[in-house]
Amino acid sequence: MDNQSALTGEDILRALQQLGVEPGMRMMVHSSLSSFGTVAGGAATVVRALMAAVTPSGTLLMPSFNHGGPFGPKGPGIYDPATTPTSNGAIPETFRQMPGVHRSLNPTHPYAAWGAEAASLLERHHLTLTMGPDSPLGLLAACGGYGLLLGTNYHTNTFKHVVETTLGAPCLGRRTTAWPTLLPDGTIRSLRTWTYRASPCPISDPDGPAEDEMERRSLHRRVMAGNARLTLFRLADFQGVLADLLRTGYAGHPPCSRCPIRPAISGNPVASDWNDRENCLNADSEARAIGPLLYRRPTPANS
Repeated sequence: MDNQSALTGEDILRALQQLGVEPGMRMMVHSSLSSFGTVAGGAATVVRALMAAVTPSGTLLMPSFNHGGPFGPKGPGIYDPATTPTSNGAIPETFRQMPGVHRSLNPTHPYAAWGAEAASLLERHHLTLTMGPDSPLGLLAACGGYGLLLGTNYHTNTFKHVVETTLGAPCLGRRTTAWPTLLPDGTIRSLRTWTYRASPCPISDPDGPAEDEMERRSLHRRVMAGNARLTLFRLADFQGVLADLLRTGYAGHPPCSRCPIRPAISGNPVASDWNDRENCLNADSEARAIGPLLYRRPTPANS
């Protein structure tokens, strides 16, 4: 695709509207900028089209995960929500730096959000399970939210981890790793995150099982924008599909409850501070002293 045929923001907005994206919609977005071909203005054009599609009355949520990069051998050793880049691609990296976009304080898997419910989705992320029902993405699903895949497939759909956590998947550590995090007031605290599984889930990690069932039941909509296939679906619909597969097993793999996969050995393990029976922090959790909090990127006065 040459510059003369580069996609514009109007092209992308028109495709989103054709897909069914409306003002006031709440959406989790996964994306690949390169999948579109050439976009005039790059990632910022895509972000602005998304904002125009849902309007400020809606809410956009994107992954701004660093996947533990800051705590590796070449990292700074701390998560700073204002400056730590995401490893999720050009679109979420551009999004997290835009005025009025907020970011949660989970040290390895923070979300970025913009719109009417951005703050309420993010402010308790460090006080709950990384991908639990009360996480930003879990809350988005509970209020009728959608998933939007821009040139990506279901393998990138983070919501699968919310389904797994809600079912009590034994392969995901529940607040069992802690890392230094810079709070908005300049203090540094050790905040909790999950411990990811030691090997891939044979049911939820491949594209096929859940995607095929979503297609069979006509539970998603798809259109093209340039070279990118856009997919829109209700998070609740996907939850029903994947939960069924995880409860019953698939293609010879046992149900989630009998799967032998366990969490990997993390770089900074801690005993969990989560009470599964009450679905809340333990009474003695140090996180309770922090309370609801998030990073708010300032919006210029003249915007």
